[in-house]
Amino acid sequence: MGNHYDIQKVSWYTHEAILSAIREQVFIVEQHVPVTLELDGLDQTALHLLALNNKGEPIGCTRLLGDGSIGRMAVLKPWRGLGVGKALLQMAVLHYQQQSIQPITLSAQMHAIPFYQKTGFEVCSEPYLDAGMFHVDMQLGQHLSI
Repeated sequence: MGNHYDIQKVSWYTHEAILSAIREQVFIVEQHVPVTLELDGLDQTALHLLALNNKGEPIGCTRLLGDGSIGRMAVLKPWRGLGVGKALLQMAVLHYQQQSIQPITLSAQMHAIPFYQKTGFEVCSEPYLDAGMFHVDMQLGQHLSI
C-alpha cells in the first residue's frame, strides 16, 4: 500500500460523492452515526480537504468551517496510523493560520484526544454526548502550532 498520499482543497459541489462516501463509511457504517446527524447542512459553505493515495483514490477527508472549526475528520480504516489524519490536520491548521483565523477548534471523540494533543490541541470543555458518543471541545494552544 505504501503511505504516499496527496491532500487537496476541494469544494462540496465538485467532490460531494467522494467526500460523502468516505464519511459514510467511517461515521455511518463504522460508528453508527445517524445520517440525519452526519448531514448537517454545513458542507456546502465549507472548505474540504481530501486525501488521495498515490493511485488517486480517496482515503480521507476533513471539513473546515469559516470560523476556525475543523470537523468531520475521517480516514478509511486501511490508512489509519499512517499519518493521513495528521497531514489533514496540519493542512487545516496551516489554512487557518494563513487566513489569520483564531481560535482553531474541533470537537474530538474521547478516544482521539491523545492524537489531537500530540499536535498541540488542548481540551477546553467537559465531555458531552454527540451522535451517541462522548466528545470534548479542543482548541489549538496559542503558543503552539503544528
